[in-house]
Amino acid sequence: MRRQWTSTAGIVITALLTLFLVVPVLLSVYAGLSVNYARGPSAGFTLDWVGQVWGLYADTVWRSLVVALLTLVATLLMGVPGAYALVRKGGRFARAVEEIVTLPVAVPGLALALALILSYGGAGAFRQSTLFIVVGHVLFTLPFMMRSVIAVLETIDWRTLDEAAASLGSPAWRRFLDVILPNVRPGTVAGALTVVTLSIGEFNLTWMMHTPTTKTLPVGLADAYASMRLEIASAYTIVFLIMVIPLLIAVQLVADLTEKRTKS
Repeated sequence: MRRQWTSTAGIVITALLTLFLVVPVLLSVYAGLSVNYARGPSAGFTLDWVGQVWGLYADTVWRSLVVALLTLVATLLMGVPGAYALVRKGGRFARAVEEIVTLPVAVPGLALALALILSYGGAGAFRQSTLFIVVGHVLFTLPFMMRSVIAVLETIDWRTLDEAAASLGSPAWRRFLDVILPNVRPGTVAGALTVVTLSIGEFNLTWMMHTPTTKTLPVGLADAYASMRLEIASAYTIVFLIMVIPLLIAVQLVADLTEKRTKS
């Protein structure tokens, strides 16, 4: 009886927490589809607000996708080899480097953005380019990629695999491509999807670094809430959800697929 009561209480608490998180999102979607939110459902529903948002902010959607893709490429090129190098080196030096790389996660986004502005603010063209936003996103997301790969490397006997390949005459670069990369695929996939999701949703860092010509989706969302009528701002939320929810579903599907392949 006591166990049943505990289970029921857990279900009720979980349901209440879910409602607490989901209801505001649903209300925002409702507002973005309603003709007039203040008049309620009797005013009817429309997609005109979504169309207006797309006409006003379509560039922020595409820019967010470009920034996320470039951030992903950069973190893959630096994070995967970097994680392998740290695990291979080991010792205090490797741990110190790992702590330094992880530091941007602990530092507030505004502080990190200010540091980048102070460092590169004098480079006018670079400062006003989308690439400047990418640099900030790479610094913020690189630790997530590296930690995902390091976690996998620490669970496999990569050293034995590497030594076996070396005994067959394989050079170091070939061993990394043919032996290490296939074995850290689950960490790479998890890190890649985390990087993309974080990049698209990052606001604090981007808000501080952006210019009027380099707004991303979250910054445009904040501007819409601050300057537009409620229905248009809520419609922007719908556009944001249309981009983010498929990514979250993809995270789960790819993670499940990778786990099945690993077990088989």
